[in-house]
Amino acid sequence: MHLNTLSVVLALAPSPSGGQQSPAPWYIQFFPFALLLVVFYVALIRPQQKKAKQHANLLKTLKPGDKVVTSGGVVGVVITVKERTVNLRSADTKLEVIKSAVSEVTERSGESSES
Repeated sequence: MHLNTLSVVLALAPSPSGGQQSPAPWYIQFFPFALLLVVFYVALIRPQQKKAKQHANLLKTLKPGDKVVTSGGVVGVVITVKERTVNLRSADTKLEVIKSAVSEVTERSGESSES
């Protein structure tokens, strides 16, 4: 029984004396890899770069009076902006948080809330 299985497997294998095909040119073999890199760049890397640039711009334009939300969920008004930190007033509490913890500005100090 074992010999029959072996002979079936060997019969399915390509014959070694058959005409050997030359491998595809290097640029044909490289194409799927290059396509995969382009898809990863467009789908993952580029959107993340755009988001990081927008966040950096948000932090640059931060000024006293802006209403902000931190990554921890604290909502407050900016009191002072320092080089690396921001002082916030939230209800009766004054907090000092790292600038990068500010996730969004809900209202700018110069804007009116009328719509």
